[in-house]
Amino acid sequence: MSASSISEARFNPLPSLRTNARLIFELTRRDVLGRYQGSALGLLWSLFNPLFMLAIYTFAFGTLFKSRWPGMPDSQSHFAIVLFAGLLVFNFFSECLSRAPTLIIENANYVKKVVFPLEILPAVTVLSAFFHYLVGLVVWCLAYLLMEGQLHATLLLLPFALLPLIAFTTGNCWFLASLGVYARDVRQVVGVLTSALIFMAPIFYPIQAVPAAFRPFIMLNPITHYVEMTRQIMIDGTLPDAGYWLAVNAASAVYALLCFAWFQMTRRGFADVL
Repeated sequence: MSASSISEARFNPLPSLRTNARLIFELTRRDVLGRYQGSALGLLWSLFNPLFMLAIYTFAFGTLFKSRWPGMPDSQSHFAIVLFAGLLVFNFFSECLSRAPTLIIENANYVKKVVFPLEILPAVTVLSAFFHYLVGLVVWCLAYLLMEGQLHATLLLLPFALLPLIAFTTGNCWFLASLGVYARDVRQVVGVLTSALIFMAPIFYPIQAVPAAFRPFIMLNPITHYVEMTRQIMIDGTLPDAGYWLAVNAASAVYALLCFAWFQMTRRGFADVL
């Protein structure tokens, strides 16, 4: 292998992800099906869970708390729809983060196999979580259709808003998977952090409701940008500013590449620690 090929493999994840696409698919399928193995309903639970949660949000926030979202129709269910759209993004992100610190530890048998591409394990986790995001998105679309009668055409462009989210989340998985090998307390820290992040992003409230003095701190939370972009496409029926979208994509891509480089540089010590 040439020096340029070695450098590319170290700092560019795309060749490995492309070469191992079939393996990633099989591991993702096993991960998704294994989650419901032994249950009576099996994979149907992936559909019932978001349906149940949407019903709970509608009852709790629409009926009990009588919450209303500014600019939305004054009904019991619209707040739940806006909330659910934001939670889809956060739940995808938090599921990946919560699993990332123990990815290598739980798959220590792969570390001993020189030929196994360890860098694909975070990608498998992200794809598995993304499957559940898509199921939740289908539930959201059905609920929105029942209330509004039709979906916004901009929904077709939702993948462009999800691309930077996937890149950013995968980067975090590479970083935390590696860090979790050397520092076993990372999992507990991540649990506390994700609990805080949900309230530091405009999920339960619109960004406009945040006082101007505190709004910059909310914008420092990366999840804020992904939640706002997806809601803008799904609910407002408009597209994010092109310059803003490009900036978010560039920042997410650079962050993912840096995290991948970190993973590649630290992986040589995995076998010694485990």
